[in-house]
Amino acid sequence: MIELREVTKRYRDLTAVNRLSLHVGRGEVFGFLGPNGAGKTTTIKMIAGLMRPTEGSILVGGIDVAVDPMRAKALMGFIPDRPFLYEKLTGEELLRFVGGLYRVEGRRLDQRVDELFELFGLKDFRHEWIEGYSHGMRQRLVMSAAILHHPDVVIVDEPMVGLDPQGARLVKSIFREQCTRGKTVFMSTHTLGVAEEVCDRIGIIHKGELIALGTKEELQQQAKGDADRLESIFLQLTGGEGMTRVVEHLKS
Repeated sequence: MIELREVTKRYRDLTAVNRLSLHVGRGEVFGFLGPNGAGKTTTIKMIAGLMRPTEGSILVGGIDVAVDPMRAKALMGFIPDRPFLYEKLTGEELLRFVGGLYRVEGRRLDQRVDELFELFGLKDFRHEWIEGYSHGMRQRLVMSAAILHHPDVVIVDEPMVGLDPQGARLVKSIFREQCTRGKTVFMSTHTLGVAEEVCDRIGIIHKGELIALGTKEELQQQAKGDADRLESIFLQLTGGEGMTRVVEHLKS
């Protein structure tokens, strides 16, 4: 569903992403991990069509995002790490606005709005202005908007920020449920426990380059150590072993 072919993004003398090639299949939750500044958000913005690669191509559902962005974006739902919301709209007005953008109308839209407010626990706030929503409620509303049109691909940047444990569990179950329906979830996160629990495969990007790719078991082999938790594997592959030793020393 998502294919990156030799994708590079440069900002003058800085290469944020360097010759990144990657394929994410249908029905897969893919975790995209990396230290701060590794190129995760840049990659996500290019997949979502918010930024053009300097070189290479990105296909979503076989459609080149740069060549036919409208068709490609119609297949996607995007959940950014810092979403912008129209605060003088109610939650329901926002979802109906998004429905209009994706041409979900009439009874289909009515049913879908009801479903999403029920699913995300927002039905008692559907007629409240968004400016009165808590951060966690806003996150749930953004996720509702992203999956309203039943997209084939859901792209998520830091999905758990600001969610309470109940909300985080709900989101994880929704991601897995999306995949049982043959959808694809591409998720960037710093929450390694979430990636370990939810993702089928994981890619690790470091200094703009993909340095590891596979299941947790395959990453263990690439780490060539006795690391058993994703956090330890991640730190070993990205050169953070020293930080691991510091943390263990502080615990002792």
